Amino acid sequence: MSALVDHFSSSLVFVAAAVLPLLLAYLVFRRPSTIRNIPGPPSPSWIFGNTVQLLLPAQYGEHEFNWQKSYGPVYRLKNCFGQDRLMVADPAALNYMLNTPHFKFSPIFENQIHLLYPPKSLATVSEDVHKSLRAALNVGFTAAAVRSYHSIFEKAVLRLTEELHKSSSKTVDLCPLLSFATLSTISEAVLGQPPEGLGEEFIRNNGQLAALSAAHSRGQILAEAIGSHLPTWMFHAAARLPTPSFKILRDAKRLADELGNRVIAEKTVAARDGLDIDGDLFGILFNPDASSTTKKGLPGDVLVAQTALFTIAGQETTATTLVLGLRELARLPELQANLRSEITANAGNIAYDSMPLLNAFIKELLRMFPVLPIDDRAASEDTIIPLSDKITLSTGEEISEIYAEKGQIVSIAIASFQRLESRWGRDAHEFNPNRWLEGSAYKGAEALGPYANLLSFLGGPHNCLGWRFAILEMQVFLCELVRQFSFALPEHDTVRIRVAMGLNPVMSNGQKGAPFLVSPIL
Repeated sequence: MSALVDHFSSSLVFVAAAVLPLLLAYLVFRRPSTIRNIPGPPSPSWIFGNTVQLLLPAQYGEHEFNWQKSYGPVYRLKNCFGQDRLMVADPAALNYMLNTPHFKFSPIFENQIHLLYPPKSLATVSEDVHKSLRAALNVGFTAAAVRSYHSIFEKAVLRLTEELHKSSSKTVDLCPLLSFATLSTISEAVLGQPPEGLGEEFIRNNGQLAALSAAHSRGQILAEAIGSHLPTWMFHAAARLPTPSFKILRDAKRLADELGNRVIAEKTVAARDGLDIDGDLFGILFNPDASSTTKKGLPGDVLVAQTALFTIAGQETTATTLVLGLRELARLPELQANLRSEITANAGNIAYDSMPLLNAFIKELLRMFPVLPIDDRAASEDTIIPLSDKITLSTGEEISEIYAEKGQIVSIAIASFQRLESRWGRDAHEFNPNRWLEGSAYKGAEALGPYANLLSFLGGPHNCLGWRFAILEMQVFLCELVRQFSFALPEHDTVRIRVAMGLNPVMSNGQKGAPFLVSPIL
């Protein structure tokens, strides 16, 4: 996570107070960074640096995309307390950072994922365990396996369309509806549970997490900056404080653990009774007789540890992407009509990959609105980052590689990479699915991501395990929603796209939401 709420901020700052003098001494007397001569925008504040401009703009990318236009795909920003931070959208540098062991998750992210996910989760295990665990889990996310979830996606979207028919021709906030729909697909496809089987407390907590993901403030930015310098034990001490936000996080971890244990207990009994348990991902992967991760399956405790990852990381991201896509269709009625015509012409045909405009639309949606627009990493050792193109330092020297010291924070600028005019054309900031139909979309030598050369699902060994799941889910949902309804924005649309834990549509009251005028197609 990259954002909590103000209760988290105050708690962490309180815990940090004991070490703040030492932290400030370190920040003041540390030696200059090796990237200090790389050009970048001026810093408006020593305390916040450029972070408020980057993370709290009035509209997503307002400063970031202008900086890239002025300074190119690699430039220097100031983090909190005057620390230098490297923003990177250069393809060769990104390829190096994602596919070599020289970069790891940033310290604050490492601490935060351990708040949500247990020790045996794919998100928290060591690199040597990660490879074998990912290989075992991938059995449930191959192209063939994902196709078997099609009926589950259809059932979820049909339940959603029934809700929309009840409230059609009215203003409808699609965020909570799509959030529950995508949660239900994971519940059934991964756990073999109907969404109602998750329990009221789990569903309520899931909604609270979604709301938490859309919150960000100056206090949170400052708390995270301080937290990145705290010892792990002190950071986790803050997580035990009785604040509302930490309670939501603790409950999420507890509820996921309880749900996973219940599912595995049920499957253990069913397997011993000779019943088939292979109808969902946990059933496919579970080996009641395994004591460790093997090619023949996973032990129950390892599967239980993945429950939070699947129900948290794989749900709201897809729901938000769909909301942002429907906003683009509402903004571009001609595109919406053309997409509806293609869907109608292919009615009854589930060969989604043969629908060119549908897939061009999804690719352009992921290009323009990656739910994770920035992913911070830290150099795990002194290293040299290669560049596709030379950059000129403030000293006048030209360089084709950057020396980064151990601990240097480097931002993988996903949104910036996906709007590079040199790679995507002069209209890189315009929503234009035709670029994928005309063949003008970027086809660089570096295969950075698993889908369409995009980094929306990241890249390298830690790319999104469920990217095929997400693509098919979006294909199914979009086809059914656009076939049955037309979508328009309210006359006074106040929604803005903001950066918090990821991209989120936020209403004027600061809450996550996206009202639409939804009308049935007669």
